[in-house]
Amino acid sequence: MVREVMINVSRQQVEDFHGPEDFWCLCVAWSHLGTSKSRKAIVRIAYLRKNFEQDPQGKEVPINGMIVLHCRPPEGVPPAEVEWLKNEELVGSLPDDNINTRADHNLIISEARLSDSGNYTCLASNIVAKRRSSTATVIIYVNGGWSLWTKWSPCNVPCGRGVQKRSRTCTNPAPLNGGTFCEGMSVQKISCTALCPVDGGWNEWSEWTVCSSQCERQRIRGCSSPAPRHQGRTCEGNSEATENCTDGLCTQSMDSSIDVALYSGLGAGIVAIVILVTAIMLYRKNHSNYGVDVIDTSALTGGFQSFNFKTTRQGNPLLLNSSMQPDLTVGRAYSTPLCFHDSADKELFDPLPDIKVKVQSSFMVSLGVAERAEFHNKIPAKTFPHDLGCDYCSTVDSHKNGLLTLNGPFSASREQLKTSGVFSHVGGRLLVPNTGVSLLVPPGAVAENMSREMYVLINLGEASLQTVGSCEILLGPEVTYGPPGMDLFCPVAMTVAHCAEVDSENWNIQLRRKTQDSKWEEVMSVEQESTSCYCLMDSSSCHLLLDRPGSYALVGEPLTQAAVKRLKLAVFGSSEAGSLSYNLRVYCVDDTPHAFQGVVAAERTRGGQLLEEPKMLPFRANTFSLQVSIQDVPQFLWSIKPFTTCQEFSFPQVWCSNQQPLHCAFSLERSSPATTQLSCKLSVRQVKGQEQILQVYTAVAEGDKDPVPYFMQTDCTVTAQTGPRAFKVPVSIRQRICATFDTANATGKDWQLLAQKLHLDRNLGFFAKQQSPSAVILSLWEARHQDTADLDSLASALEEIGKIHSRNSPKEGEEPEPDVSLCEVDKLCNQQSDASVPEYTD
Repeated sequence: MVREVMINVSRQQVEDFHGPEDFWCLCVAWSHLGTSKSRKAIVRIAYLRKNFEQDPQGKEVPINGMIVLHCRPPEGVPPAEVEWLKNEELVGSLPDDNINTRADHNLIISEARLSDSGNYTCLASNIVAKRRSSTATVIIYVNGGWSLWTKWSPCNVPCGRGVQKRSRTCTNPAPLNGGTFCEGMSVQKISCTALCPVDGGWNEWSEWTVCSSQCERQRIRGCSSPAPRHQGRTCEGNSEATENCTDGLCTQSMDSSIDVALYSGLGAGIVAIVILVTAIMLYRKNHSNYGVDVIDTSALTGGFQSFNFKTTRQGNPLLLNSSMQPDLTVGRAYSTPLCFHDSADKELFDPLPDIKVKVQSSFMVSLGVAERAEFHNKIPAKTFPHDLGCDYCSTVDSHKNGLLTLNGPFSASREQLKTSGVFSHVGGRLLVPNTGVSLLVPPGAVAENMSREMYVLINLGEASLQTVGSCEILLGPEVTYGPPGMDLFCPVAMTVAHCAEVDSENWNIQLRRKTQDSKWEEVMSVEQESTSCYCLMDSSSCHLLLDRPGSYALVGEPLTQAAVKRLKLAVFGSSEAGSLSYNLRVYCVDDTPHAFQGVVAAERTRGGQLLEEPKMLPFRANTFSLQVSIQDVPQFLWSIKPFTTCQEFSFPQVWCSNQQPLHCAFSLERSSPATTQLSCKLSVRQVKGQEQILQVYTAVAEGDKDPVPYFMQTDCTVTAQTGPRAFKVPVSIRQRICATFDTANATGKDWQLLAQKLHLDRNLGFFAKQQSPSAVILSLWEARHQDTADLDSLASALEEIGKIHSRNSPKEGEEPEPDVSLCEVDKLCNQQSDASVPEYTD
């Protein structure tokens, strides 16, 4: 038999029998077979005291200062939860990164704003009751500041000694909420002397001149006795006088025929000049038309038969006419780039990128290549490490200016990428959006009571790329930070994205710096140790500690055929207005955010759509080419020209692209206007290497075009951060860590142990020469973990060091050394700042 039993016990009964202490209950069941007891149930009396252990206190804080309101709730069971009210509204109801309410029930405002003024109340509650603390009034005040001086007023007297004034007002900013008024004078006066005007006076008349052929004589006088000065009046009257010198008896007997001859000669000269100018203009016009014909035909001097050119919508000059039909009777086809053979031909074209596309195309078939045409065949593979690298890169450089790709030139010209900010003693961070480039300025790098404007820019020109050795390739963008000649108290941390699969056995990676004469010098190899620079290579980024402004570039030299650089593959599509054609463009670019922005900028001008999320392809240094082919095109709905389904980039083009995008295009044509969908696959594979498939499924009708929101990433809203918000480690904990680890001690708990636990224990000589090695280590850790929001790795390292220290505790009689407490480690895990540091509590 099963029985359910229930008993109701009142609080009064319990207190009468047991008192107010905790007690337990159990249930006992028995029968003739025996007795059984249940588990004990502990019963506690819940309560919440009335008085707070610490009430928040009102504060008056300057604008941009830090506010810390302390609150210790009443004792209670279960422990009370704390919320904050501002003007009777819950503080946590609106997201605000500037306000933190999680630090030991305290309310922390990092940078006070005028809107933060108000009445704050701490609200404690549990299942028993709610308690309100006393109200703390927070006033944000603004100290007054002088405006700029006005210009000096004119002298207050027109002549003689007077006074000039200038003034300023206490409005920059105006004092607010009890802020102090500006100190100093609001008006300044200086004495001035206004020069009195002097009116001009006539000199004596000069002597009369000799009587002229017109029977006249003249005399003059000047206005210089005295000359007019200081805005005085000039002389009144005439400065010249003329009179007849023969009393009217003089007659003119000049021959009028001389004037007739003179005017006739001038007229004849003017007519001759007009005829000559007209003849020259007609001559130029005729020869200009002839010159156009010469330019159009001079492009054919490479040994090819005649064919037409046209200008594309994107402004690419002299793109091969894709409308030509192939001549299938030709028995010989070549899959190599077109080349020009003299300098005169090169001048007809805009500069082209270093692209030599090996294309199996109907264009080549239709041209009917002559015997004297030159072709650049693929370079045979050679042995590593030296021969291959130098040969293939130098081959690309030797043909830079002589290539015309079948898909037209790719324009890489973009605006200069630059970010700047003004930093004070508290430091901050600069970010160049969508490039993988950032600069961290640590606290203390700039002197106190000073501010410095700093910038980071990415060089988009090609001149600097040619200075890198022919056996090496750029692994990331060339980055400059400045201004030049800037002195800092500790190194800054620069982060640059790269495209190499980092492996010391397969790569020799170096950091280069541009000198004043625009040459590149080696700073260090990433595998070597240096006291002038620190280089930390991650899988996709390189973190540099630098103490000299300038231009830096990361270059790599392959040591074996196993060296790999990552390629980013993307496919874009666009349709031609008023036609049934649809173009697919496949891009192969170094896998860095900055390099992909070149593709984004070009496709934005073309109106292209991203058809598939970009993918990564490892490209090996094995001298084999990269093939791009289109597959699974619906045959009855779409047509593609013969011999164009597979295109190829030679190995030197891909390996030595140096952040410049490569692309090829496939032109498809709909069988009817009713066809509005396109589905196919694009295969990108390296011969004897890996393959990636780009799946295309898109609507191609002109009215269905929608911009794809991939061109810009989401990290481009904030480019500069200053103050504590720019760092993940709170300033108070950073100071405590530096105080703990910068001084060596007997237990071995110093900055070297910190570097070891944070996996930054290579090149320790660089840290040793720094004034605060721990601060530099934390700056490098900040740069390395800027994209992650947690602090678990740092907290775990500090906790592990604390355990080691507890095992090696100082002996009796020895003075204990400063330490990072477990409480602060817990705060670090929760991204909370230490509110007990005095300079951040007022």
